[in-house]
Amino acid sequence: MIVKRFHDAAPYSAPNHSECKSLRLQGFEQGGPETFWTGLSHFLPGGGAGPDSSPLEKVYVILAGRLTVQASDQEIVLGPFDSCTIPANEERRIVNNGNDVVTMIVVMPYPEKV
Repeated sequence: MIVKRFHDAAPYSAPNHSECKSLRLQGFEQGGPETFWTGLSHFLPGGGAGPDSSPLEKVYVILAGRLTVQASDQEIVLGPFDSCTIPANEERRIVNNGNDVVTMIVVMPYPEKV
């Protein structure tokens, strides 16, 4: 078992994100998960990401706040404990249209595993 305490989570910068702070909870370390990594992102009001796509599928799980997700000609608002999957190569845009900070878990495969 590999335990990483929250205070040991390293920050990272995600491309094409704005008003966002992210921490790597698991992954990219010796003995960690072999096929995926997990991050935690905080989006300030007005913050978001995209529009863009990547060759990697991703899962979003909202822990706090409300996040608008646009993908596949759909727009949906996710709230606490809602989740969605964005398939590989699907263009998406996410934005925090509210006044609360959005806290979100992100799960993605490693780039070299694609």
